[in-house]
Amino acid sequence: MTCDCNSLGRWPVMTRRAALTGAIGLGLAAMAPAMARAGGHCEALLLTCMDFRLDNEVTAYMDARGLRDKYDHMILAGASLGAQNDKFPAWRDVFMSHIDLAVQLHEVHRIIILDHRDCGAYKLVLGEAAVKDADTELKSHVAQLYAVRSAILTKHPHMEVEIGLMALDGKVMQIV
Repeated sequence: MTCDCNSLGRWPVMTRRAALTGAIGLGLAAMAPAMARAGGHCEALLLTCMDFRLDNEVTAYMDARGLRDKYDHMILAGASLGAQNDKFPAWRDVFMSHIDLAVQLHEVHRIIILDHRDCGAYKLVLGEAAVKDADTELKSHVAQLYAVRSAILTKHPHMEVEIGLMALDGKVMQIV
């Protein structure tokens, strides 16, 4: 809302335009809960890392799979590592709550988790030894992805869970 102050430096005086704009805004705000309940259907919930280097690659990957505008996107540092680790245990609860909401609001039936190579969160949370070379890094990601998939399936046994590891060039290795 905007208002005009009088020239004597007294309390602001609200214009009719500001009052009308504010009333419309309040009306829309009152409708927000009903709009949020409207929900709909989407194919999946995607969990990725916050690494900005792969934003375009993640979008291209999901588009190539025919999932443009058909998924919810959640971001946690480290992707699967963010969803389950000892350093930030509350993140697991946040992730699981998001799954519950995605199921309720959008009838999500599939979770896609995409970790990526050269992840700073893996280095910080697990230590340099966990990513010291390509084979060790792969094993660290696979172990983490399996652990998160298991946790999801324990709570949502009928959920499809896909896990993968994205290279910095955008190529994805599916983990089975």
